[in-house]
Amino acid sequence: MSEEKTMEENVVEENAVDENTPEEIKEEQFTVNDLPGVGPATADKLGDAGYDSLLSIAVDSPLKLGEASGVSDAVARKIIQVARDKLNMGFETGLDLLKKREQVIKITTGSSNFNTLVGGGFESGSITECYGAYGSGKTALAHQLAVSAQMPREEGGAGGAVVWIDTEGTFRPERIQQLAEENNLNGEELLANIRVVRAFNSDHQMLLAEKVEELINKENVPVKIVIVDSLMSHFRSEFIGRGTLSERQQKLNKHMHVLLKLAHTYNIVVYVTNQVMSKPDTFFGDPTEAIGGHIVAHASTTRLYLRRGKKGSRVAKLVDAPALADGECIFHITDKGIRDAV
Repeated sequence: MSEEKTMEENVVEENAVDENTPEEIKEEQFTVNDLPGVGPATADKLGDAGYDSLLSIAVDSPLKLGEASGVSDAVARKIIQVARDKLNMGFETGLDLLKKREQVIKITTGSSNFNTLVGGGFESGSITECYGAYGSGKTALAHQLAVSAQMPREEGGAGGAVVWIDTEGTFRPERIQQLAEENNLNGEELLANIRVVRAFNSDHQMLLAEKVEELINKENVPVKIVIVDSLMSHFRSEFIGRGTLSERQQKLNKHMHVLLKLAHTYNIVVYVTNQVMSKPDTFFGDPTEAIGGHIVAHASTTRLYLRRGKKGSRVAKLVDAPALADGECIFHITDKGIRDAV
C-alpha cells in the first residue's frame, strides 16, 4: 500500500509541475504585444518610439507613452501598470537591492588614487558630473574613460562601446590613437567602437540623448558609457537673462532625466562635464561653482570638482556621492592617460 501511495503522490507532483510549467513559460514570454490595449499597429508605433521592452514602458510617464502610441491617457496608465506588475516593480528589500548592486560596473580612471576616491571607478547606473574651469582635465578624463570603457571588466573596463555627445568640438581621435599606442592597444578598434556626434544646439543635444536608446535596441550597439562634453554649453548660450531661466531649467530637467533613465535602464555609465561660474559674493574660499543649479546637482549621483594643482598636476575633489566620504586626490595627465601623481 505504501508503495502504491508513493507512486500516486509522484504522479500528482509530476502533474503539478506540468500544470505550472506553461504558466512559467508564459510569464517569461510576456512581451509588449501582450499588454492590454496594444494591438499590432500600436506595438509598431511603440517600437518606432523606442518602447521595445516592458522596462522601457514601465519607467515612462502616461503622457509620453500616449503621445508616442496615440492611445488615451487611461489606456496608457493601464499599459504602464501592467508592465510594472509583470516586472514586479514594487517594494524591494535591502538584500534584493544589494544583489542588484552586484551588476554595477566600475570603469577605471587610469589613476588608482582617483579610483579610490570614487569608490573603485566611475559607476554604471548613474550620472557622474565633473565640473571645473578650462584646462582642469574634464575632457582629458573623458578621453581616458572612452578607452577604459572598452577594456575587459577584469582590467577595470566594461567591454563595450562608447557614445560621445560633443557640444564644443572637443573630441580628438588623435588622442585616442595616442592612448592606444602608449598602452599597446589597437587604435583603430578603439575608434571604431566610439560613436561621436556633434550637437549644434540644446534641442539637438536632447534629441541625441534620446537616440542613444535606439542605438542600443535597434542597432544592437553594446553601449557602456555615454559622455556629454559639455552638458551646459548650449543651454548657457541660448537662454540668457532671468526671464528665460525657468524655461532653461525645465528643458535641462527633462534632459537629465533622459540621461538618468539611460543609465538605470541599460546599466551604463553617464559622464557629463560641466562649466563653472565665479560667485562674486564669496569672500573666503574658492568662489568657483558649477552652473545648472539644483537641477544638475540633484540629478547627478556623483559630483567631482576638478582644478589645476602644482607643477602641472590636477586635483579632483569629491563634492557629493551617496555612500562615499568627501576627499581629494592628485593626478597627472600624461601621454598614457590619467595617472597617479608621482
